[in-house]
Parts: sequence; structure tokens; C-alpha cells
Amino acid sequence: MECYNCGAALTLDSYCRQCGADIRVYGKILRASNSFYNEGLDRANVRNLSGAIESLKKSLQLNKMNIDARNLLGLVYFEMGDTVSALSEWVISKHFMNRGNAAVQYLNEIQNNPSRLDAINQTIKKYNQALIYCRQDSRDLAIIQLKKVLSLNPKLVKGHQLLALLYIEEGKYDQANKALRIASKIDENNTTTLRYQKEIKNKLKESSSRKSKKEDLISYQSGNDTVIMPAQFKDNSAWQTILNIVIGVALGIGIAMFLLLPNMQQQSKSEENEAIKAANDTIFSKDQSISSLEGQVEDLTNQVKEAKEAAQAVESRFASYEALIGAYSAYTTDDMDAAGEALGRAKSEDFSEGVAAAYNDISAKINEKYLATLYQEGYNAYSKGDYQTAAEKLLKVAETDEAYQDGNAIYYLAQAYRRQNNMEAALVYYQKVLDKYPGTQRARTAQSYINANGQAETGQQPSRQGEQQPDGQPGQQQEEQEEGQEGQQQDGQPEQ
Repeated sequence: MECYNCGAALTLDSYCRQCGADIRVYGKILRASNSFYNEGLDRANVRNLSGAIESLKKSLQLNKMNIDARNLLGLVYFEMGDTVSALSEWVISKHFMNRGNAAVQYLNEIQNNPSRLDAINQTIKKYNQALIYCRQDSRDLAIIQLKKVLSLNPKLVKGHQLLALLYIEEGKYDQANKALRIASKIDENNTTTLRYQKEIKNKLKESSSRKSKKEDLISYQSGNDTVIMPAQFKDNSAWQTILNIVIGVALGIGIAMFLLLPNMQQQSKSEENEAIKAANDTIFSKDQSISSLEGQVEDLTNQVKEAKEAAQAVESRFASYEALIGAYSAYTTDDMDAAGEALGRAKSEDFSEGVAAAYNDISAKINEKYLATLYQEGYNAYSKGDYQTAAEKLLKVAETDEAYQDGNAIYYLAQAYRRQNNMEAALVYYQKVLDKYPGTQRARTAQSYINANGQAETGQQPSRQGEQQPDGQPGQQQEEQEEGQEGQQQDGQPEQ
């Protein structure tokens, strides 16, 4: 156990021997975190995975640096088929401890196995598609999609539960019970699974009670009709039945004689028509087979394309998470250059809602210090005559915020370009100073250089030894005076 204040190794004393910090409450918190970790480990050993998740989350709330608890939480998620949550926990664990950490091995095993990574991506996409079908009340399509998901990831508890729920809606209680038994083997005490099983038992009881009521009745088929009658019913009108049969036979013979002859004549024509129809059906089926094969080829091509795009998306998310972690690490050590570069590699759209809020907060803090550091380095380089370095630093500031330090950033950037004889670039930022801050000394200086450049393009000769051209071109003496005024300003203070 290490001291939270100085990082020194702690003993059984109530205070840190190195810095004197009171560690009594800190020790209780760490012991409570370890207790919840042990409880989660015991629950995981008896396959009470949902209970283990609850205990491990409490452990991490008390001590987010508990590497064993975070790695075990990732393993529990992975065992339940929730691979995305497992990867998130292992990435955070890797950030806290990069060496000697089992999470590094877990991540490498997944990243170095493209087929497994592709299966994970397909599972996520198909499960989301099944949810869309459920919202659209397309239960048949949702069941088909979930069966594909479970063939790729048989341990996905949420998939088995959703499949059971769809079977319950369809009244297929045996199949729903089968899906829930598979889910209970993975996570024995999952409350959702137990609730669905209880619902199935209630439905079966209602079904059995309705069935017992129907047993008092009997039914039989009479032609195309279904006759329902009491079990104890006795038909006492036998002579009426015989009469009806005789009448029916007579009518049948009369109708047969009326229809038999025309049918015999048409039989030969029907056989010819059937032969023609069979030939047409054969041709049509072959055409359908060709079209089906072409459709399968197109579907497979699209699946390959989607798999590549999904793999690229996962790689992008990993890169963004690592870049954000690197930016925060550099920020904590006041390495603003490294923090700014790392933050530039992170993409905000790759983060979830919770991580995006942290990204925006870190980005605001890093940009504030990063711009201040770049501006100060650029101004110092300009003051020392290193105009190339000054232009590089100040250009980064101007690209982020042209109004930084009330326009001093773009003003000194223009001056640095002019010192390098890059008047084309300098005039761009002189014009911005003139547009954004009219009436200031910087604007007047910028106007003079813009006018001077206009005279050079028209072939007029600029004045020398402090002479002022009619169009406002500064001479050599005025330029030296302006540079003297620039040197007297405080670092980062705008001109009035």
C-alpha cells in the first residue's frame, strides 16, 4: 500500500513516516475496496456473474486504482458476452499500470486475432439490428437475427434473454424456457432471467387451466366443418342421419354425371397445359437461381466491406482512447506540447457520452495552457531574433484562435514573417490586424507595411532615413522605433 500524498510505502502506523499524512481513513477505504473485490471473486466462482459485477463496481467506486478488481470486472463482462464493456475496463486498467498487467495480455490476444475481432463487430451490429426489428414489431426477423448473434457469441446473456422474451410474445414457452436455461448456466442468479422464468410458469398455469375446461367438450370433423359437442352427448336421431346420407349420395351421383363428361373432354387439354406450365416453371426457377446467386455475391461483397469498415472503426476508437489518455497524462506532467499533439489525434465522435464530457473538459484545459505556452515560446523566440521558430509557434496559436491576446498573436506572426522576408504571408496577417483592431498602433503599423508593399508592386521607391512616403510607407528609422516599442511591451500584453 502506498501513501496517497507522497507515494511512499506504508506500514501499520496511522501516519505516513515520510510525509506525516494521516492514513487511517485512507486505509479503511482500501480495505473496504479489497473486501468488495473478494466478495465479487467469490460470486464469480459460483457463476453469480451479475452479483459479481455489482460487488466489483462498488470496489472500484472506493478505489479506481484497484487493478485486480478492474481486470476481474472485464473478465466477468467477457464471460457474459459483453465484449465492449470488457475492453473498456481493460483499456483503463492498462492506463493505470502498463507493465506486469494481465489486461495488456487480454487486449493483445483480441487485437492480434482479426477473426475474433471481426466476430465481435458482427455480433454488435447484428444485436443492434435485432433491437431495431423489435422496436418495429418484426418479431420473426428479430428472432432470426438473434439466432445469428448467438451462433457468433453463445455466451451473450442479453441475447438469450431477448430471444426468450420474443418467444414468450409468440406463445412458444418451451423454446423460451430453453433459451433461459442457457442464460442461467452462464449467470445463475441473474434477476432478469429469473423474472422471465417466473412469467413463463404463470403463463403455463393459465394455459393448463384453460385446457382442463376444454376437456369437457369433444370435437370431430364433418367434411370441412368442425363439430363441437359435450362429451356425454348422445345422438338419438339415427334415422335422420341415414336419410341425410341417402339424399347426399343421390345428389352426388347426379352432380357427378353432370360434370363427368365435360371434364373427361377437357382432361387431355389440361395435361398439355400442365406440361407447358411445368416447362415454364423450370425456366423461371433457373432464372431465379441465377438471380439469387448474384444477390448472394453482392451480399457477401457488402459484408466484407462492412467488416473492414467496422474493424477500422474499432481501431479508430482504440486510437482515440489511447490519445485521450496520453493527453491527460502529459497534461498532469505540464508537458503541454505533448498534450496538445496527443489531443489532436483524438476524435470526439469516437467517444461515448460519458467519455465525451471528460474529453471536452480535458480539451478546454489543455487548449488554454497549450495556447499560452505556444504564445509565450513564440514571443520569446521573436524577442531573441529566432523568427522561424517564432513564426512556427505563433502560427499554431493563430490557427486555433486569431483573437488570442487581443490580436498580439497574429501581429507578431506577421512581424516574424516580415523578418524572414516572407512578405506574402506577412501581409495576410497584417490585413487581419487592420480588419480586427482598427485605430490601434498595431493597425497603423500594419497599414504602413501594406501601403509599402503596394508601392513596391507599382515600382515606387520607399523613403529612407526616416522619410515618410505619401501613402504611409515606413522608412528605416520608423521601423527601428517600432521594433523598440515592441521590445518594451510585457510578454503577451496587447498594444493600446
